This record gives sequence, structure tokens and C-alpha cells, in this order.
Amino acid sequence: MGRVLRRATGLAGAFAAGAAAAHLAGVPRLARLTADLQRSREEILANREEERRRLRRDLHDGLGPTLASLAMSLEAARLTMAHEPERVEPLLSELRDQLTRSVGDLRDLTHGLRPPALDDLGLVAAIESVAAGCCDRVDVRFDGDPTDLPAATEVAAFHIVREALANVRRHSRAATARVLLTRGTDLSLMVADSGTGLPDPVRNGGQGRGGGLAAMREWAAELGGTCTVSSRTGGGTVVTARLPLAVPRYHRSPAERDGRT
Repeated sequence: MGRVLRRATGLAGAFAAGAAAAHLAGVPRLARLTADLQRSREEILANREEERRRLRRDLHDGLGPTLASLAMSLEAARLTMAHEPERVEPLLSELRDQLTRSVGDLRDLTHGLRPPALDDLGLVAAIESVAAGCCDRVDVRFDGDPTDLPAATEVAAFHIVREALANVRRHSRAATARVLLTRGTDLSLMVADSGTGLPDPVRNGGQGRGGGLAAMREWAAELGGTCTVSSRTGGGTVVTARLPLAVPRYHRSPAERDGRT
């Protein structure tokens, strides 16, 4: 009986030692994954802050002085109207040209914040507009209700699909492509083409293609979603993403935060 107990104890000890060894072997991998996640978050934060810095600089150094100049031009036109009305017309013409340039500058700034096609056309039509000419045929389909998506989710979906289609246009030599978005508990999207597939450096873990693949992953990761890029059987590339519909509060518009939408 004692021999049996000693053998059982030995087996239990060996099992525990093996389990401990397996656990310890997984620690470095977990540490690497944690470090990679932290670096990804830091990169996202850095990119966002750089964009905010650029926007502030453009507003402060560009649009701000232009608006101040417009105010001075209006005041000059008002004074001229009172004393030399015949000189007002050239002043107003110059003021009109300044306003036209300012509208263009403001449009350029807002393009960097949110693609205007989303407001003008809606997500599906905006995707169809960037898909035009991508290859011989592009099918775009949205399963579910495309309205009232969270603003951050909508923008991320548009950027990911646009980048995926740009890669189709530039690299894949595909004849056909398909874009499918599905609204469920999350927004799922897929962009698949019939082209040449991923080049070896990208397939083996590199970024490739000017960092566009990394950008797609960052747009998804910023919302707590995922994005993967792979070659599919039979040729072609597949981009899939899952984007949460319940986005963090700080990503929502003021109306969404206040419960007005």
C-alpha cells in the first residue's frame, strides 16, 4: 500500500512540475503580447495627439489670421463706403476672393477630421464612390441597417474599406472585389478580391504596402476591435474587421454623449 501511495505521490508531483513548467514557458509569450499591446496603444495615442497638434497649428497659424484679416477688410470696406463709395467695389471683390480661399481652407481641415462623403452620401454610398474604378467589378453590400452607426465606428469602417480598396487598385491586379458589411452586435466587414494575394514579406508578418495594413489594424484597435489581412485559397486577399458598436464614451459625438441621438 505504501508503495502505491509513493508512486501516486510521485506521479502527482511530476504532473504538477510539468504544469508549472508549461505555465512558466508561457510567461515570456504573455509578456511579449502585453508589451506589443502597450506599444500599439502608445502608437495610436501618439498618432492621435500629432493629428490634434497639426489641427491646432492649422487653426492658429492659418485659419485664425485669415479670419482676422477678413474682419479688417470688412471694416475697411465699411469706412470706404462712407467716404469714397466708388472704391468699395474692388474691396468687396478682394473680400469675396478671401472668403472663397477661407472656405477652401476650412474644407481641407474638416476633411482631416471626418470624410465629408459620410455626411453627404452615407456610409454605403461613400464606399461605392471610392470603389468606382477599383477593378472591373466591385460589389458592395450592407446587411442590416446602415443608419445611426456610432460616428467613430462609421469613420473607422470607411477608412479600413478605403485602404483595402486602394491596395486592390495599386497591388492586386484583381478583376473583381467584394465589400460586405454586416451589422449585428458588432459591425463586421470584409473586403475580398480575386487578385495576386499578399506578397511574402506581408504574409510572413511584415507591414508592407506603405504601412497601410498597419493603419487598418490601428483604426480597428482604437475602438477595441480587430482587423486581419490574409491570402485566401485560390488567390486574392481578404481583409476582415470587427468594430464594436458600443464605442467608448470619449469617441462619441457631443449629441451622442448627451443622449440626443
